[in-house]
Amino acid sequence: MLGIKSKFDILRQKIHIVVHGTNTVAGRLFDKILLGLILLSVLLVMMETVQDFNQKYHDYLVFFEWVITILFTIEYILRVISINKPFRYIFSFYGIIDLIAVLPMYLTFFFTGASVLTIVRAFRLLRLFKILNHPKFSSQSLQLKRALLASKGKIIIFVYFVLISTIIIGSIMYVVEGKEGGFTSIPTSIYWTIVTLTTVGYGDISPITPLGQFIASLAMILGYGIIAVPTGIVTAEIAKTNTKKTDSDLKNPCESCGTKYHRENAKFCDHCGFRLEEN
Repeated sequence: MLGIKSKFDILRQKIHIVVHGTNTVAGRLFDKILLGLILLSVLLVMMETVQDFNQKYHDYLVFFEWVITILFTIEYILRVISINKPFRYIFSFYGIIDLIAVLPMYLTFFFTGASVLTIVRAFRLLRLFKILNHPKFSSQSLQLKRALLASKGKIIIFVYFVLISTIIIGSIMYVVEGKEGGFTSIPTSIYWTIVTLTTVGYGDISPITPLGQFIASLAMILGYGIIAVPTGIVTAEIAKTNTKKTDSDLKNPCESCGTKYHRENAKFCDHCGFRLEEN
């Protein structure tokens, strides 16, 4: 029994290296093939909604969808059995996405049209960040994450200001234009305000009175500022982060995730826990 268990543990370890690892050639190749299958699956789902194409190649589309679904099912099972704590993976973000990716085709046995839900497989493309687990990419993503967290409070206040502005401008336009101008209700006027502030301009509703056109002009000008402000906030935080970190801080860079900044005499990476090289 011990020999059988030992062989199984070795097999699990090999599967884990390929399926969960990105630091080996086999692991990175596996992830790249997986991404290719995900892209193919998403493309097939999109083409299935094209009526002429679907009528002509429907049987082929269904066949390839089942092939991809079976491959994803095998991959999901391998991910579960190759780790010591399977429930931790099953209930993780990627685990739930992986499960949802294989369910729609099986649900077609019980519900018609469920196959269109396979479009959720597009979320699996987030594994691209795992494949790009290179020190350079990891360091840049960590820097962006810190800048976003640092500017979170300012962005929340800014969004709150925008929401208040849309309500006020929408209400004013409802009073100024009225139903005759297409502003049939305050929610409809708020919808027009959002479209105008974001510079989308569908043109389905437009002011007809001089006062309404003047207010619309102000809203358009305000819209350019609304687009620029969040970008400026995040950019300022990124610049501030770069200013704080000097060359003397570049000690013990982590070879695993690429994090460059650690406490003095740190032995393990603050970000991923990888053991740091001693100077």
